[in-house]
Amino acid sequence: MDIRPVPFDHPDAVKLNDEVQAEYHVRYGDGGDATPLAPEDFEPPNGLYLIAYDELGRPVASGGWRRQDKSDEGHEDGDAELKRMYVVEQMRGRGIARRILAALEADARAAGRTRMILETGTKQPEAVALYTSSGYEPCAKFGYYRFHEESLCYAKRL
Repeated sequence: MDIRPVPFDHPDAVKLNDEVQAEYHVRYGDGGDATPLAPEDFEPPNGLYLIAYDELGRPVASGGWRRQDKSDEGHEDGDAELKRMYVVEQMRGRGIARRILAALEADARAAGRTRMILETGTKQPEAVALYTSSGYEPCAKFGYYRFHEESLCYAKRL
């Protein structure tokens, strides 16, 4: 498995983002995640976007973090927000998401961020299991979906 940084608008990132949006549509019945994201959100040192490639060079997983600081959407100074964690269906259960998560946490810590935060949903039990088993705990809701009942927010001190 080759995990490497890419721009958020890299063609492989766009492909995986389209796939995760389609999965959100299936699970939640809406148009996907409407959280505003921009490629510059993930540019070091204020963020990072990673893609995992299999032995044939195919993109099979992604994830990124972006800098957040105190805001009226519930962020705190020093936050790093986890976004677009995704593993293609046929590669799930192999620990790829856990490896990407660890790399993102290490990078955010090195960039001076003090807390990793994320928003997921009630219809993503696999994500909840990954995060809670990785030391994340429920936190006050934040971000675009903070007023939605299906939204779940978690945080971990870095």
